[in-house]
Amino acid sequence: MPSFSHPRVVQLLVLDVDGVLTDGSIWVGQDGYELKRFHVRDGLGIKIWQRLGYDVAVISGRSSLAVERRMAELGVKHLYQGIKDKVGCLSELIDRCGVTLAQVAYIGDDWPDAGVLKRVGYPIVVADAEEGLKSLGAFVTTRRGGEGAVREAIDHLLMGKGKSEKDREEMGTDGSERATPKAGLGPGMLKRDPDAIFPEEGR
Repeated sequence: MPSFSHPRVVQLLVLDVDGVLTDGSIWVGQDGYELKRFHVRDGLGIKIWQRLGYDVAVISGRSSLAVERRMAELGVKHLYQGIKDKVGCLSELIDRCGVTLAQVAYIGDDWPDAGVLKRVGYPIVVADAEEGLKSLGAFVTTRRGGEGAVREAIDHLLMGKGKSEKDREEMGTDGSERATPKAGLGPGMLKRDPDAIFPEEGR
C-alpha cells in the first residue's frame, strides 16, 4: 500500500484540465475556435482554497484560450499549457512555490497523469477516471470530472485540515459562484473530527 500525506500538510493543489475541470468534451467551431465548459462550483471551490491561503496550479497537455481566460477569472497564477512532460513541469512548479512533493495534491483522470499521481503526497482521482488509475488515488471523488469533482476534492482536503462549513462560507463570494451544499459533503459533515476520517497512519 502506498503511503500518502495527510491533507493537513497540503499547501499546493494541482489540477489537470480535460476530464477534471471539464467533462473531457472538446467543442471546436468551424473557425477552429475551441470551447470548454467549466462547473461554477469548481470555480468557487478554487477561490475558497486560495482565500484560505493555499496555492493552485493547472498543468494541461493541451493549450486553450478558454482555459487561460477562466483561470485568469479565478486568479490562478500558475498555469502551464501544452505540457508533454507533466512530471518535469511539476518539479519546476514545486521549486517555484517553495513546497515539497509531500505538500502537493494533484487531481487527474487519465494515464498522462499517472506519473504525477505517483509522486505527489496526496493524489486524487475523479469518479470517471480510467479504471486502472483509481488505485493510485488517496481519494476518489464521487462526482465526475467537470461536474463538481474539483469542488468535492477541495471540500475533502479542507475537512482534513479541520476547516468548518463556516470557514468556507466566510471565504465564499457573492453572485453566481456562491453554491448551496447538496450531495456529498453536506452541512455538518465538515464538523466531524478529521482524525476519525484521516487516521494517524500515512500522515
